[in-house]
Amino acid sequence: MIDYSALWGFAVIVGLLTLTPGLDTALILRTAALGHRRRAWGVVLGIQAGTLAWGVLTSLGVTALLTASHLAYTIVRWAGAAYLVWMGGRMLWSTRRAAGAAQEEADEETGRFRGGAPDTVLGGWRQGALTNLLNPKVGAFYVSVLPQFIPAGTSHLAMGVLLAGTHVVLGTLWSSVLIGCAHLLRDRLRRGSTRRMLDRVTGTVVGAFGIRLALGD
Repeated sequence: MIDYSALWGFAVIVGLLTLTPGLDTALILRTAALGHRRRAWGVVLGIQAGTLAWGVLTSLGVTALLTASHLAYTIVRWAGAAYLVWMGGRMLWSTRRAAGAAQEEADEETGRFRGGAPDTVLGGWRQGALTNLLNPKVGAFYVSVLPQFIPAGTSHLAMGVLLAGTHVVLGTLWSSVLIGCAHLLRDRLRRGSTRRMLDRVTGTVVGAFGIRLALGD
């Protein structure tokens, strides 16, 4: 039987977490702002797939082993930090390239980023999923919060999936708003100077998250 009070309580917490600007918001906005809606939705789906995976693993007790093992947590933390710093550095490096009008037009026609990444759902999904799954702080959040909303006598897996599914739904709805806003401003956001500014801002944010993750306890 579903405990709706627990469901609503969890929805409030993850809803506030979803609305808080962070790494996911920066990635989605940057991708959508470049006019690559397929890849942007791929990023969203990848992030939400990671969220659901964390929920399932927590329900099964697997993430508790991750947070309990200092070595395992450290490995995932450094892998995630390296990936984020690499991704942020790649965005910043792309802004150093001369972007003439011909190159901008070629990018629009071929549907490719300046970095060479195609505008595909699968490419975005890989980026979103890796960003989420290589962040052990997401796992730590689920380990500390999710069990508190699983009532005694209920199936841990079923309730865990339901709670994580709620997080996924809220995250997807908010992401659709972000993509919609970016689409409305697409003409301004596609200008060469604006695109370089987006890459600088997003690259700095992503890299900072990676450094923070590496230096975290």
